[in-house]
Amino acid sequence: MELRVYKIDGSESGKTVTLNDNIFNVEPNDHAIWLDVKQYLANQRQGTHDTLEKSTVSGSTRKLKRQKGTGGARAGSIKSPTIRGGATVFGPHPRDYNFKLNKKIKRLARFSALTYKAKEDKIIVVEDFSFEAPKTKSYLDILKKFNLQDAKTLMLVNESNRNVYLSARNLKRTNVMRAKDVNTYNVLNANNLIICENSLKDIEKMLGE
Repeated sequence: MELRVYKIDGSESGKTVTLNDNIFNVEPNDHAIWLDVKQYLANQRQGTHDTLEKSTVSGSTRKLKRQKGTGGARAGSIKSPTIRGGATVFGPHPRDYNFKLNKKIKRLARFSALTYKAKEDKIIVVEDFSFEAPKTKSYLDILKKFNLQDAKTLMLVNESNRNVYLSARNLKRTNVMRAKDVNTYNVLNANNLIICENSLKDIEKMLGE
């Protein structure tokens, strides 16, 4: 697939790039995508949630009332899960949600996600650029040139460009990341991909290994 390369002012540069068919034109595998996204979201979980069971909740151990002759059920402890302020039954405890996923499946998932974007014509290739200083308005102007100011966008740069990252940081629906750090979740979570020209080489190098 051949795409035009644009300048950041929205005009055509006169250059074109050819997307690697082994990455941007494969048979999408939805199950691989599901597994990779599941792992990504699981890895984001801290797993620090905790609840108090009957043995750990604080409270007196004395009987709440006499056990017989009341006409009701016995109430042996204020820690009982049936009493307000009591223990939690089968509640969550700290755990690690991370799990391993085969590298080939992760690569296939990324191929599939990028293929979907390519088939939907949601990829824009721009010339490499940088800002002299962080400025949100400068980044927003780029989005406006491509009529993407209201869309979820992911920009892939070929190196850690701090000024570009800081310029986009305050925009809620925009994300900037290095091409070699691209993952299935972020690709699918964006409506449009903006890829800097030289970033395509990083994508091919990372996913072609």
